[in-house]
Amino acid sequence: MKVKINISSEIVTKPILAEAIVETGVLLNVSQAHFDRSHGEVVADVQEELFEKMKSALVSKGAVVRKLDTPIEWDEDECVECGACMSVCPTKVFSLDEDYSLLVDKSKCIQCGTCVEMCPHNALSLIDNG
Repeated sequence: MKVKINISSEIVTKPILAEAIVETGVLLNVSQAHFDRSHGEVVADVQEELFEKMKSALVSKGAVVRKLDTPIEWDEDECVECGACMSVCPTKVFSLDEDYSLLVDKSKCIQCGTCVEMCPHNALSLIDNG
């Protein structure tokens, strides 16, 4: 299952991911990460049956953890098919068919949110599943 781990500025310099992995024995497969002085954000896969164990360890260290079990939501009525999402998507969720209509393959989505930030018409969103 995909999870998103948000790490605040107060703890971003601490090795909380490594500590949680060592403490729990639960492995994470990181698909995307961004860290700077203000925060950290990680998208990773964790075995579903071990999610609560890992979440508990990370939350106890000050992180915010949520499931990413719903792919990107696409509002076709708001979309103007400008292609901004295509240019930034790291997994090629978006493509054009032979008529230049936008195609969305949600199965490729890693819920990184990059396309959501880039969409000028707010036609894309991620669902927060706590």
